[in-house]
Amino acid sequence: MSSAAMQPLHGRDDVAGPGIGTYEEVAKVLPSGYSSLLDRKETQRAVFAAKGYIEEHLCKELNLMMVTVPLIVDAGSGINDMLDRDGSRTPVQFHISNDYDKHPLDAQVVQAATKWKRFALKELGMAMGEGICTDMRAVRKDYFLDHDHSAYVDQWDWERVISAEQRNLPYLRGTVERIWKVLKGAETYVHESYPKLKGGYPDIPDRIEFFHAEDVLEMYPGLPRKERETALLKEHPAVFIVGIGWVLKNGHPHELRAADYDDWVTETKLPDGRAVHGLNGDILVWNPVTKRRHELSSMGVRVDAASLKKQLELSKQLDSLRFEYHKGIVDGTLPLSIGGGIGQSRTMMLLLKKAHLGEVSVSVWPQVLKDMCAKKNIHVLE
Repeated sequence: MSSAAMQPLHGRDDVAGPGIGTYEEVAKVLPSGYSSLLDRKETQRAVFAAKGYIEEHLCKELNLMMVTVPLIVDAGSGINDMLDRDGSRTPVQFHISNDYDKHPLDAQVVQAATKWKRFALKELGMAMGEGICTDMRAVRKDYFLDHDHSAYVDQWDWERVISAEQRNLPYLRGTVERIWKVLKGAETYVHESYPKLKGGYPDIPDRIEFFHAEDVLEMYPGLPRKERETALLKEHPAVFIVGIGWVLKNGHPHELRAADYDDWVTETKLPDGRAVHGLNGDILVWNPVTKRRHELSSMGVRVDAASLKKQLELSKQLDSLRFEYHKGIVDGTLPLSIGGGIGQSRTMMLLLKKAHLGEVSVSVWPQVLKDMCAKKNIHVLE
């Protein structure tokens, strides 16, 4: 392991936590002179039209089938997603007394369905190259609520069975390109269905570009992580950043990632022969309405037995090997897979040219943010 990988994590702003941080900053992000291209009724129709298109074509492109997904899981199962390694984002948990506490349960609201999906692949008997897609709902209570972060999360959480030979960067890249084809197709579809969306703002690019996190650091060495992404997107408005979780040459990971789903430790080689780490990444785009970075998806090749053990060791979480999910990966009873989550409301916000997530999804927002939006002619749903 490199000396950089052994350095302790520090500087939280560089490695974790979505959101902006203060409402003074949010006020600067919300656009002035904004007017929605679709009214509220048209928006609802367009949301469901676009979602239907994406579900249908995502399943076709990746050979997936739609399945049901849990909203709550047993708190002791270890199946909930912790989202990162520093323990800063914890799930909502509650007690179910059941029959006067004779057979009680402690439950958690899911933060994502990443681990559950590998169990589902096994339970549903998915063969090589087959997979599942879910209309997932979650609660992430530790987000700062701004223009594109909500405590309510909706995603297409998908997972597909792969072989050991497919655990490589070319396979990851090919999967990302198929997803991008679906998103671009969805834009064309909603433009044809709702001509008001044409013009005014640039379309999303036809192709997505690929950069490793090490490349992005080398391109913008003096900037923190989110500012590096912003600078990159100004030049390349649709990108997939590979290798998120491994410590880079500056002593920080590009961003923290949980130790037990995406593989961020496996060593790979770029086309120029450079050795790098990670079989995962994020789809990011430039949002022309907010003029900011806009994350659509986090995804990757999932851990196998070797990478799981290594990531748990690096994260000082080897005690997690007691859980059934982790045992299933180590003993090979859970299939190898690739998967991810595509933010539904984030995608709708982009495709329908919206300034705020609350224009396409119903959630809770603080009064300060609702007042701020009203002054900017942004109508959030309640």
